[in-house]
Amino acid sequence: MTASESSGSVVRRILLGSQLRRLREARGITREAAGYSIRASESKISRMELGRVSFKARDIEDLLTLYGVTEEAERAALLGLAREANLTGWWHSYGDVLPGWFQTYVGLEGAASHLAVYEVQFIHGLLQTEGYAHAVVTRGQPQACDSEVERRVALRLERQKLLVSERAPAFHVVLDEAALRRPYGGAEVMRAQLRHLLSVSEQPNVTLQVMPFAFGGHAGESGAFTLLRFPESDLPDVVYLEQLTSALYLDKPEEVGQYERALERLGADSLSPEKSRDLLGGLLREL
Repeated sequence: MTASESSGSVVRRILLGSQLRRLREARGITREAAGYSIRASESKISRMELGRVSFKARDIEDLLTLYGVTEEAERAALLGLAREANLTGWWHSYGDVLPGWFQTYVGLEGAASHLAVYEVQFIHGLLQTEGYAHAVVTRGQPQACDSEVERRVALRLERQKLLVSERAPAFHVVLDEAALRRPYGGAEVMRAQLRHLLSVSEQPNVTLQVMPFAFGGHAGESGAFTLLRFPESDLPDVVYLEQLTSALYLDKPEEVGQYERALERLGADSLSPEKSRDLLGGLLREL
């Protein structure tokens, strides 16, 4: 299975869930009634519609019947989508160090056609060198043994292959100057990280900007976030907000719109890509 196929399974799961929700709502059927029809709870229907669980063919067949979907071609298409949605992603082999709530993000990240992020605490994971990632993981997981640290770093490096793959997304990253000045791993690690950022920023699919201290208050006041956009027209944009023990996935248009506007302001107020590279070069000379 290719990385794109396994990443796409997450998108298909969410896509199928949203279609099931639309079919249910069109018939005026409650989640409770839908759950009863497949011998499950209301919360199970909610998780299915959010794309957070795998699908059983029997459940899908019963729900389609309940929702009045009798046309054979339409049923076959949705059942085929369910089969594709159950494919296992490459990241599941890292299940020992990858929390379930982050598995969803890794799948969405791999399926996105456009990623836009704002980071303030440290360099974004897709742009970290091995040494820097090791320092971040070690500091963030002080109780982890050496083998667990290495597994977490390996997962992060595996994710980075996305940026140089055949279907690499457009990647726009705004880094707060604090992320560049906060030391992780010592001077040599930071020098290698800054050199890596300068190199990656030259890739045609990468736009890297720095929000300088000199600007003062700005649109990123709520903290780090990621906006994901997908090639599938039926799939809405998603905003990912990571927390200490979980994550939020926002897809309501009015909520996503606020983050889109924040990103637009961040992009307009940050240093241009060229001036951002100048600042990176200056920081590198300081070390």
